[in-house]
Amino acid sequence: MRHRVAHRKLGRTTPHRIALLRNLATALFEKERIRTTLPKAKELRPFAERLITLAKREENRLHARRLAARHIQDPAVVKKLFDTIGSRFATRPGGYTRILRLGPRKGDAAEMAYLELVGYEYKPATKDGKAAKKATDKKEADKKEAEPKTQEKKPAAKKAPTRKKAR
Repeated sequence: MRHRVAHRKLGRTTPHRIALLRNLATALFEKERIRTTLPKAKELRPFAERLITLAKREENRLHARRLAARHIQDPAVVKKLFDTIGSRFATRPGGYTRILRLGPRKGDAAEMAYLELVGYEYKPATKDGKAAKKATDKKEADKKEAEPKTQEKKPAAKKAPTRKKAR
């Protein structure tokens, strides 16, 4: 019987499981959306929501920051948690995360899911910002077309002679 047995073991020893949850929570607060297996997402949800509740505290703010820093080792992520994420959920009474099921993973058929913070807006990653660059290039091209074409064309620069290599 599993009476009052609260958490999943995830096939790991206790220290390994705690380290896993800490790393997943750090990644979640840094990126605001992570892709993981469904059991890990379900196990991470209460862990992460407890840290967000700490970040919402008004009194004993330093103590709350130190309690959160026990689990999140990156100071930049702790700062983001307390400055932006905590203030974002200040009026929300709970339910800070959302689990979106993705279906089975190819290879081992493990059930996959996105765990994301509520209010996360998906911004697709582009290679070297090509999509943003194309948009700005298009705006510049439109501006050039709108300008009057009364400017004189400059003559093409002469090509410098190339030197032959000595053998």
